[in-house]
Parts: sequence; structure tokens; C-alpha cells
Amino acid sequence: MKRIVFTLFILALLGQSQAWGKREKEIEVLFETTAGNFRVALYNETPLHRDNFVKMVREGYYDSLLVHRAIYGFMIQMGDPDSRHAKPGERLGSGKPAHTIPAEIRFPTLFHRRGALSMAREADEVNPERASSGSQFFIVTGRSYMPQELKPIEAKVYAATDGEIRYIDRVRQVYEDYGGAPHLDGQYTVFGRIVDGMRTVTDIQMMPTDENDRPTEDVRIIRATIVE
Repeated sequence: MKRIVFTLFILALLGQSQAWGKREKEIEVLFETTAGNFRVALYNETPLHRDNFVKMVREGYYDSLLVHRAIYGFMIQMGDPDSRHAKPGERLGSGKPAHTIPAEIRFPTLFHRRGALSMAREADEVNPERASSGSQFFIVTGRSYMPQELKPIEAKVYAATDGEIRYIDRVRQVYEDYGGAPHLDGQYTVFGRIVDGMRTVTDIQMMPTDENDRPTEDVRIIRATIVE
């Protein structure tokens, strides 16, 4: 009887281990750009965003698009289809496909720490459900925050989300130690993270930009591919 119980226990552990392994396996996407490469992993906790992103990548949607926005200490943004043939100095950021993606906000599991991959969206006034753009996304560079700096940001986020988003110690510690963009929490969907090439992202955010935050020297996505 003891042997049977022990065997069942081991089988249960193996089954649980396999389930954990399946949950942790993530799709990765490699972006090759004229400024260097970076690779992102897509979270399984946000399946609508993951599947949309994979579809767009496989269709070649991001190939030849520009990094059309870069703000030092904040983020870099791309995914505007109008940027493919944009003239120098042309204002970008309004291009998008016809579809949007329902918000999948998973705070505090997923938040806007440094290296987070998050989807852009239209403002609350025209998009109260905070649905994401079908293509435009950004990568957080951010900065670190002192505890006294986080307090007013927490209050603003709390108000902006009608009290739904409350910070916990683990999240605060990450923002203090590693940095990010805490003011976006609860309002944009984080759906992935950088797993390689953060140096490339950091270099891009430091490039000179025009009055619309577009890099004055074009940074173009050569291709985006699923890492098999």
C-alpha cells in the first residue's frame, strides 16, 4: 500500500512539473534592426496579445517599419505602418491596422518594469476600455525611483484605475532597484519582456530626436521572426 501511495505521489509531482514547464514555455521574437538586434519573450498570461503579435510577425507586418518614437529614460516605440515609407521629419504615430485588442492587464504579476514589452493604445477619452493598438508597441527603458518619488505616482495610478491598482512591496522594490515606468501600470497591457539586446534598446533611446520624439537618424526594423 505504501509503495502504491509513493508511486502516485511521484506521478503527481511529474505531472505538476510538466504543467509548470508548459506554462513557462514562451514564444520568442527576434527583431533585427539597423541599430542592432533584440529579442523578446511573449507572456502566456496575455494570450490575446501574444497571438496577435505572433500573427503580425508571421505576416511580415513589422518588417521595414521604423522606431518612430524614442524618449530617453522612458521607452522606444514602433509598429506604425505609415513609417514604412515615411519621409525624413514626417510626424508618425497615428498609423494602425483596423483591429484592436481587448485589454489584458495582469498587475501586479506583470507591470512596467525596465525591459517590459507593452502595447500602445488610444487615449481614455476615445478608448475607455483601454483596448490596445493592433500593431504599435513600446519597450520600457525607464529609470529607477526613490520611495518618496513612488508615493505620488502610486496615488495617481490608484485614481486613474478607480482604485483597482494598489502597489505591493515587491513591485515597489523592482522600481527602486531596476527602474521602469510605473505611471503606466493598470492602463496599458504588458505582454512580454526583453530577453536579449537591452543594450540595443538603450542605445536607440539615447539617439537625438526631433520635436515629435522621432529619431533624426532612421532606425529601421530589417525583419522580425519567430525564434524556433
